[in-house]
Amino acid sequence: MSTPVLETENLVKVYGRGAARFDALKGLTFEIHDGESVAIVGKSGSGKSTLMHLLALLDEPTAGVVALEGSPVSQLDPKKVSRLRNETFGFVFQQFFLNANQSVLDNVTLPLKIGGWGRSQRNERGMEVLEQLEIADKAKNRATDLSGGQKQRVCIARALVNRPSVIFADEPTGNLDSATSEVVEDILFGLHRDQGITLVVVTHDEELAGRCERRLHMQDGLIVAEEHGVITPGQLDTTFDPAQLGLEDEEDRA
Repeated sequence: MSTPVLETENLVKVYGRGAARFDALKGLTFEIHDGESVAIVGKSGSGKSTLMHLLALLDEPTAGVVALEGSPVSQLDPKKVSRLRNETFGFVFQQFFLNANQSVLDNVTLPLKIGGWGRSQRNERGMEVLEQLEIADKAKNRATDLSGGQKQRVCIARALVNRPSVIFADEPTGNLDSATSEVVEDILFGLHRDQGITLVVVTHDEELAGRCERRLHMQDGLIVAEEHGVITPGQLDTTFDPAQLGLEDEEDRA
């Protein structure tokens, strides 16, 4: 088994207090190994996006541990955490989060600017990933002038620019039509296959999740089931029931 790139132990996230208290995560312990493709699957409110934000060091747990390559992140100061996040992770979001009036190249190279790279180095590396994703001809365009599929390619280029070991993709095809979604998925899984990048996909799309080697099914802040193996569309059962994997009751799920 490969080295765990990310680990959690009894991970808890609570919002609010008293009557307004909401337990978003209820003590999760699991590992994500180097080079894996993992889907975190669940309905809205299941805790999947909260979990991604903790794994990606975008938020802090109420209790429990997130460890990156064996080192607990909670023991690090905020500046070190920010540097680790910028150097280790790439992000692809449903909403793109591009600066609409900046050029494509400037959007792509933002992580390098944050990391202190000089302009010429940033631009050289930015053009490399734009060429890799076959969108280098749009480098000088404003992000607002792109189609949805082109914007998502720019987001993937931005995720790749710092040569991350892990890419987090949060509903990466949620705003795209089916044909464009398939192209974006092929790019992400191609990067996983060809470059060994660990891919963590957060989605409610069972078909997208089925392309991952492992699926963590979430419900009410718990991982209620785990599946292994890639599922082809013809094998997909969209009526997933945790009881099918022997998790019939709450005692089993805890």
